[in-house]
Amino acid sequence: MSVKLSNIYKSYGKQEILHDVSFEVKCGEITSFLGVNGAGKSTCMKIITGGLVQDKGEIYICGHNIIEDPLSSKKQIGYLPENNPLYPEMYVREYLIYVAGLYHLTNASQIVDEMIERIRLTDVCGKTIHTLSKGYRQRVGLAQSLLHNPCILILDEPFSGLDPNQLDEMHDMLRELGKEKAILFSSHSLQEVKDLCQHTIILHNHRIVADAPTEELIQEMSLEDKFKQLTQ
Repeated sequence: MSVKLSNIYKSYGKQEILHDVSFEVKCGEITSFLGVNGAGKSTCMKIITGGLVQDKGEIYICGHNIIEDPLSSKKQIGYLPENNPLYPEMYVREYLIYVAGLYHLTNASQIVDEMIERIRLTDVCGKTIHTLSKGYRQRVGLAQSLLHNPCILILDEPFSGLDPNQLDEMHDMLRELGKEKAILFSSHSLQEVKDLCQHTIILHNHRIVADAPTEELIQEMSLEDKFKQLTQ
């Protein structure tokens, strides 16, 4: 199971956002997506999840072409966007039950209770979302992206704004999920990339400028130097 992009182009008017972007994210592997603001990371993730349509190129989700077979493709994807859109007036468990209904899940109540325990939301499941800390809101967003048991997780800046304790807990969750799923997450933290990722992709000026195992990039030169060199 994997995500495969082949020769993706995307422009808004005369402004090119993605130029000939190709890469693959494999099952059982956590892949980081690095790049400065405006490099095109979020646009690329929206295209992968079907929220935007590319101008040229093809995307395959677990073997399904996302344009030709969008329903089968999107069933395989869990997505946590950067702004994590939640319903703040809803209770945590109520919200997850609602999302389970959107997926037409059978045994929704059982699935939600298991997810609450897995993502460590037990202490806040009876609270309204707007009362939660940023860390707990991120957990709720992660929980909703996992309810339908997708093969692929697309996470856009999932750790932004978290304190050190929250980061440690979210990192632990991601490591566990990475054993069974294909995960692509964007980040500005090189330390996170070193700690979490088996593979690293760097996007600069709307093009892929590095695509290699993280350890290989670290051995070739320090990842910090590599990132600076490629994004100057």
